[in-house]
Amino acid sequence: MRPDGPRDLIAGPDSGPAPPFPLRLNGKVIKGFGRGSSELGIPTANIPLSGLSVGGHEDVESGVYFGWAGLSPSKAITQQPPGSDSKYKLMDADVHKSLAGVLSENNNGSNIEEQGAVYPMVMSIGWNPFYKNTVRSVEVHIMHQFDTDFYESHMNVYILGFIRPELDYVSKESLIDDIKTDINVAGRSLARPAYAKFIGDPYLLDFKAKDEIAS
Repeated sequence: MRPDGPRDLIAGPDSGPAPPFPLRLNGKVIKGFGRGSSELGIPTANIPLSGLSVGGHEDVESGVYFGWAGLSPSKAITQQPPGSDSKYKLMDADVHKSLAGVLSENNNGSNIEEQGAVYPMVMSIGWNPFYKNTVRSVEVHIMHQFDTDFYESHMNVYILGFIRPELDYVSKESLIDDIKTDINVAGRSLARPAYAKFIGDPYLLDFKAKDEIAS
């Protein structure tokens, strides 16, 4: 159950990711449960987990995390490159503006048609108790509006911090409200220099010899 009281507006220390972060996770984007877009209006990209390990860590808490996601070249990213989006409505305008500035500054020089592109993301790791999942899953929401899906693309994820634990909800509306808050928390958190610098890490656009199963 969601605790009463206001949520924190930002996650993680200003100095940068604290252990065990950053964590790395990668895998091929697959079709998920079909709930993100159809029921919640918040699409997610799923990557298959091998066992219960996340980035090689067996003890990662179920919950909501933030970071950056690199997507391999596809029609979706060439149509909607990072920082170009004006259609994304799930984030407050001031947060969107500051994050767009970070993306514009740090994605310069990237040839997305050949290399891929890096986007801000918020993700859940866990069982999703509201929907009573029977398997642990990784669901990544790219904080950007795409007109085309990118199934079968490869995704490299840098997990930079923890936002909140996994919760159950009394209604779908309360779940949606909390996810929208997660998105704003992630946006504010990633706009800080110590987190924004990870956009340029070569790992995010290294898609050579990557497995389909998350590792």
